[in-house]
Amino acid sequence: MTALTVDELMAWVENMSSGWRGLLTEYPEALQFPCDIRESSVVGDVVHHIVAVELRYAQRLSGVQESTYDEVPRGAANTLYATHDRAMVMLRDLLATGELDWEGVLEFSTRSAGVFRATRRTILVHLSMHSIRHYAQLATVVRQNGVKPDWGMDYLMMGIK
Repeated sequence: MTALTVDELMAWVENMSSGWRGLLTEYPEALQFPCDIRESSVVGDVVHHIVAVELRYAQRLSGVQESTYDEVPRGAANTLYATHDRAMVMLRDLLATGELDWEGVLEFSTRSAGVFRATRRTILVHLSMHSIRHYAQLATVVRQNGVKPDWGMDYLMMGIK
């Protein structure tokens, strides 16, 4: 049994990103809410980290030069999520080719943990779960500051009709 397909995982990421894009567009002040997630001082820093990781890992998987964190634009929700959209297009294009060896190993440098070696499949799962994990952390931060996300973030909510 396949527990979760790549299409289902990508749909979950897109559901989460779409919800956050909408919330941060409706409540732009939330980008300035203080938080200490991942050495950040405000929510906007964490969202920048999320979309930067999505882009950088999509670039690694695609075999193109990785953007530096400084090259990934900061700003309002539409600016941040333009980076997310760019990463998702790269991933969809990669998945559509069907030609990639997902068990092939890539070696890459991380910003904070040194050099890693991982399969492409592991990198894709990390990219997806990394975003979802940080969005769950942000849900607590924004609720504590008076903004309540209005969509179900759990995977279970994806299948409820």
